Amino acid sequence: MKLPLHDKKFIYLLVAVFIAVALEILSLLQLSIPEPYAPYIYGVFILAAGYEVLWEGLKALFRLNVASINLLMLIAVIAAFYLKEYPEAAVVIVLYVLGEKLEDIGIENSLSAFNTLVGSTPQTAFVKTLGRAVPIEEVAVGSLIQVKPHDQIPLDGVVESGETTVDESMITGEPIPAFKSHGDAVFAGTLNQNGFVEIKTTKENKDSTFSKIIELTKQAQENKSDSQKFIEKFARIYTPIIIISAVLLVVIPVVVLHGDFHHWLNQAVTLLVISCPCALVISTPVAVYAAIGNASSKGALIKGSKYLEALASVQAIGLDKTRTITYGKPVVSDIIPLNGNGKEELLGCGAGTELFSEHPLAQAIVDASHREGIVPHAARSFESVVGEGAKAQCLICNNETVLVGKVDFIEKHQEVSEEVKNMVQRLSAEGKTSAIVSCHKEIKGVIGLTDEIKPDSAQAIRELLDLNVVPVMMTGDNLRAAQYVASQVGINQVYGGLLPEGKSQLIQTLKQEYKIIAMVGDGVNDAPALAAATVGIAMGSAGSDTAIEIADIALMNDKLSLIPFLIRLAKKTVKTIRANTFGAIAVKIIFILLALLGYSNLVLAIMADVGVTLVVILISLRLMNAKP
Repeated sequence: MKLPLHDKKFIYLLVAVFIAVALEILSLLQLSIPEPYAPYIYGVFILAAGYEVLWEGLKALFRLNVASINLLMLIAVIAAFYLKEYPEAAVVIVLYVLGEKLEDIGIENSLSAFNTLVGSTPQTAFVKTLGRAVPIEEVAVGSLIQVKPHDQIPLDGVVESGETTVDESMITGEPIPAFKSHGDAVFAGTLNQNGFVEIKTTKENKDSTFSKIIELTKQAQENKSDSQKFIEKFARIYTPIIIISAVLLVVIPVVVLHGDFHHWLNQAVTLLVISCPCALVISTPVAVYAAIGNASSKGALIKGSKYLEALASVQAIGLDKTRTITYGKPVVSDIIPLNGNGKEELLGCGAGTELFSEHPLAQAIVDASHREGIVPHAARSFESVVGEGAKAQCLICNNETVLVGKVDFIEKHQEVSEEVKNMVQRLSAEGKTSAIVSCHKEIKGVIGLTDEIKPDSAQAIRELLDLNVVPVMMTGDNLRAAQYVASQVGINQVYGGLLPEGKSQLIQTLKQEYKIIAMVGDGVNDAPALAAATVGIAMGSAGSDTAIEIADIALMNDKLSLIPFLIRLAKKTVKTIRANTFGAIAVKIIFILLALLGYSNLVLAIMADVGVTLVVILISLRLMNAKP
């Protein structure tokens, strides 16, 4: 745990602890401060170190708030003074205040990722038309702002001019800087590394991705898990029970059994001290904040500890295909020349015709020709036939008509051989789309296109299976294409041809079998399914308001491999919370029994309490270092 050695209050508190412990040791050696000075000196010392605790204890007393931990401390100090155990009173108060300070440090450390995020927010933007920097709250949508190298980008927008690389790790968790040029989206809070760029803003500051992340992270701190709610309720009931027990611990032995009043009052005070539920109360929030901070640094925004806790118990996970398992962008997978033509002739004619089309499949063919170093043939008289294909006059091929499209489209103009049809069927069985290229009534070949599978998808599915989480693909794409992709990544349960409502209904059906289920989608057409799942996870959410708002967990990058990491992190967090809770309760039970039997003392009790608190914090903060 990183200690704030720059914090004056913390340093003073350490000095106070050293002095209190030294005075206690001297007292044990019969070297106490003489009367009548002792109560005054210790009184001033206790007020200086713990006046806030004592004041809160007094307010709780006047309000009859017997559930207040500060009231326990006030009673303990007053009782210790009555017993003339001044060194013990001093040790009790300074160690308790130290414990509270350690709790604050633990929370601050566990929220370090969020604090870094908030602290790095740019406050001004240089507006080109004004020729000066203005507060980001005053910059209107559509303004042209300038960002120098090594400066942070203050608002969401698109690059109008210039080129640079941008460190987007604060938003997406992706460590490799992204190249940005004209038309590329950029996000507030990211770092412009090496180029001067002009950016046209697309959102106001309050609506930026960065602002939404900050706001949702704040909400996540308030969105408590069932474990945290239970512990807080437990503490509110537990504290009054301890106060009543302490009173009975004096009354019964002294009044009924005629025991020594001073001895049993000492045991009652010891009971009050050891019973302070500091470690118990802190056991959940530090662990949760540490885990959520870790997830944020990897590019995963978890909106509350209850979703983290639910993720630890997920038994099945629904997965959309497009833009989740695949990139959602077609690429050329097969180039099959026919009738004596070569790859150059096939791609040249096909790309030359499709060069004028804006259809994603057409652009994929053009991109493939560029990758292969093949220049698209010059063409004219382009004509697109919606849903079927395209045609144009190829200037390289003697102004012959080139047709690019489906079998039905080509058959309207010429005969298509069984060989070509079988080839198209084979590609279709592999979940691929076919584009036939014909010129002057001769089939030049077939181009196969597919939605490229992300490189980490298969590994992510294997990890989910290792975690005993059942992956289920549910997609609006046709069943054959879905089954092919599923076979490539290792998914056995596949549902295709689903509308958004169908996905939602399937989630409800799966819930009956698996109880706790997550859903992963792109956050737009998957909105009903994300809402229906126990935990909704949106993929690639950077810049997507819908995804960030709908999902319980928003992945700011496109890494499916983050999901098994988050499940492991959630399981480790729940395990840590349970270990912390049971450990703290066990220590308290031991010392409570010692006090009830008359074998405990104040110093031992408070040192045990602070020690357990410190151990709980240190164990919880280890979650910050968990890695994929």
